[in-house]
Amino acid sequence: MARANDDVEALLQEYADLLSISGGDAFRVRTYEKAARSVGGHHADIATLDRKGLQGIPNVGKSIAEKIQEYFDKGSISALEELRAQVPAGVRQLTSIPNLGPKKAWMLYHDLHIASVQELADAIHDGRLKGLKGFGEKTEENILRGIDLMQQSGARVLLSVATDLAEEIVAELTAVRGCRQCAYAGSLRRMAETIGDIDILAASAEPEPIMDAFTGLSYVERVMARGETKTSIRTTKGLQVDLRVVPPDCWGAALQYFTGSKAHNIRTREIAVRQGLKLSEYGLFEAKSGKLIVAQTEEEVYERLGLPWIPPTLREDRGEIDAALHGELPTLVELKDLRGDLHTHTTLTDGLSTLEQMVAAARERKYAYYAVTDHAPNLYMQRMTDEKMLRQREQLRALAKEGEMVLLHGTELNIDAEGGVDWGPEFLEGFDLCVASVHTEFNQSKDEMTRRIIRAMENPHVNVIGHPTGRKIGQRPPIEFDMDEVFTAAARTGTALEVNSYPDRLDLRDEHIMWARRHGVKFAVDTDSHSTVHLPFIRYGVGTAQRGWLTKNDVINAWPLTKLRTFLKKGRS
Repeated sequence: MARANDDVEALLQEYADLLSISGGDAFRVRTYEKAARSVGGHHADIATLDRKGLQGIPNVGKSIAEKIQEYFDKGSISALEELRAQVPAGVRQLTSIPNLGPKKAWMLYHDLHIASVQELADAIHDGRLKGLKGFGEKTEENILRGIDLMQQSGARVLLSVATDLAEEIVAELTAVRGCRQCAYAGSLRRMAETIGDIDILAASAEPEPIMDAFTGLSYVERVMARGETKTSIRTTKGLQVDLRVVPPDCWGAALQYFTGSKAHNIRTREIAVRQGLKLSEYGLFEAKSGKLIVAQTEEEVYERLGLPWIPPTLREDRGEIDAALHGELPTLVELKDLRGDLHTHTTLTDGLSTLEQMVAAARERKYAYYAVTDHAPNLYMQRMTDEKMLRQREQLRALAKEGEMVLLHGTELNIDAEGGVDWGPEFLEGFDLCVASVHTEFNQSKDEMTRRIIRAMENPHVNVIGHPTGRKIGQRPPIEFDMDEVFTAAARTGTALEVNSYPDRLDLRDEHIMWARRHGVKFAVDTDSHSTVHLPFIRYGVGTAQRGWLTKNDVINAWPLTKLRTFLKKGRS
């Protein structure tokens, strides 16, 4: 389940939103927003801290610490409950629409009595927002896009949220008497970017104890259905989890069946039929006699069909079957292949962990090299200066002497509206690498955005384009640019495109990775970490890279340092 930090972060952010909606002091709103981020990124489990320990978290003062303590003691925060009572639930729902902030949500409710997403969509289509201050044609268009984005995500959750829950369930069920094997399957095993429900598979000759343990989990809100071999629950967070218990002898067939997408499974069953066989979750059988051929392992099932084992992240029917039949499946990049992380932040800008803490955490991951890439000065709220950046460089050099891991000093530049970046060539020459990202002016036209990104890539000091489409899953739509032109330019200029591992980004997404790879683009799988607790997010970037068919040769931070340094020179002398 989610860490206590995540639960409290959500509550503090909700408090900030409700304060903003109800006209609270802007400074107080920002205070709670900062506290929410700090709590979410704090390295320790805050449930283990006393009030003094809570106040030791950056941006958490006495009043906020008291509210957190109240939540742990009573399960709720009275001040938050009071605000919830003042602001209708429908107005709070409006604030979840991308491109619609708390103040606009309150104005819609106060002036037009709009208190639901559907009412807002209807009002826009009926022209009822015309003349309302701050709601021009472009704003209406952005709100409708936001509603569409929110409805697309529906009840789906981020990959990281589903993974945390699934791993906890698997751990608990594995410990049950008689459980021979247990794993999660479905879209989660394929590492899709969002998950609708979780599929858990267990192997046992005694299903009953496992079903009892499953329905008795502390976070079960409702048992939706219970049978001898399948049970479905809904958790207190609203996520559906389905458990299937199969005989140990058919584990491999069941895991194969419940992992693949519908389209992938149709293809494998078609291959079976052409061979006079029948494939199901119970095994691979002779069609006429019903005799079982293989069922114990996935490898046996695929092998008997004339295929090599296909990695779960590829099982989407996007060419993997034909590639397998022709011996052309890629050897996918794996977590163990990554030698370092090339995009991370510290408290020098908007990070939540110090330089020393981030470096120590990276060393624990046994990286060969590690880059610190704090923001550059054109993002004014970060208050970066040349002097601050140079001091950090000296600190990094001192830390480099304390271990074998090579420390790279980089920066994340802001790509301005014309494609320029923060510093000139002389200052940029001092960095080991430069990530450049679009952080502002997301609403440029497709042609303008295409020129903007290509111009940045043509800068000889820009090595990586960070989170290239700028999307946030369920929160912000991707920017629009001509992908063929940008991917061609990335290959031509020797600029890597990032696979950002942060769970609400996963940017580039898998389909775009496949597209870019065909252009000869290289990639950097990075975390964009702002805290030590974010560094493990790299697993989600690797999963996304695998879904995009990347090998370690495609990923620059899977390369030895000498090869990486050559790439980072980007043709400069």
